[in-house]
Amino acid sequence: MSEAAQKESTAEDIRDVVILGSGCSGLTAAIYAARSNLKPLVIEGHEPGGQLSVTTLVENFPGWPDGVQGPELVENMRKQAEKFGAELEMGHLVNADLNKAPIELDFGSKTVRTRTLIVASGASARWLGLPSEQALIGHGVSSCATCDGFFFSGKEICVIGGGDSAMEEAIFLTRFATKVYLIHRSAAFRASKIMLERAMAHPSIEFLTNTIVEEVLGVEEKEVRGIRIRNTATNEVREIGLSGFFLGIGHIPNAKFFAGQMDLDEDGYIVSKDNVFTTLQGKVIPGVFCAGDVQDRRYRQAITASGTGCMAALEVEKYLEEHGR
Repeated sequence: MSEAAQKESTAEDIRDVVILGSGCSGLTAAIYAARSNLKPLVIEGHEPGGQLSVTTLVENFPGWPDGVQGPELVENMRKQAEKFGAELEMGHLVNADLNKAPIELDFGSKTVRTRTLIVASGASARWLGLPSEQALIGHGVSSCATCDGFFFSGKEICVIGGGDSAMEEAIFLTRFATKVYLIHRSAAFRASKIMLERAMAHPSIEFLTNTIVEEVLGVEEKEVRGIRIRNTATNEVREIGLSGFFLGIGHIPNAKFFAGQMDLDEDGYIVSKDNVFTTLQGKVIPGVFCAGDVQDRRYRQAITASGTGCMAALEVEKYLEEHGR
């Protein structure tokens, strides 16, 4: 049997709604869609649970006065969605055809057809790729200053990056940390002049330029203890003791499969209208919605992702009603 025939033979009945992504936005959308008896199919993707799955304590999600572990919060959302009838499946999108009615999604081993689609595939943080960095994610290594800055009150930390995101994170973190090292691999910065000047003028921020991180220290202790850095101009290697390691080198939105079929900005984020409507050449795409960090480059919080997931599900319900479902 040919690959095309196999995909056709395993094609499911038409779904009312498919949700791409199982982070806060996707699971919140699933809860609302399931309670509306739409029997949503949630495709978990390459990062089940989203960025919360690698987050430790979450203290700013409403309703948890003592905080909650990120994986626990995601797992509770998953159970809540399944309780109301949502189906969750592992899958990786290979191709999508938004021009077809119903929408056609190719997952390699099978094709799924759906009347509506919610893209809640999130954005993945950019990492340096060091084994020690990866081992300490959630244990002093973070890609979200507003999420985790509070835990570093009275401590010394570092921020990696040379753009506006790095400057903003460094300035924000001075509210808590006694000292912030801003580490950049070159002497030139991508940051805007005003943001760079603000960071350089701050007495708690020390710039280390022409500098790369070779290792994050503390893997054995399971807690960031410092970093080993190398000056690329002099080849000098030294260690700095600190407690927090923040990445300020941006995020990669998981929307590449929709290039040419919906409007994406210069960094690949979905250009949304009213937070949930997708567009192509400025015109709303019928039946295709988005939610969460895949379209939000500004806030990137669990609560805002959940909010747009709710909004997208409500718009799906309204859309299906208007089209006789």
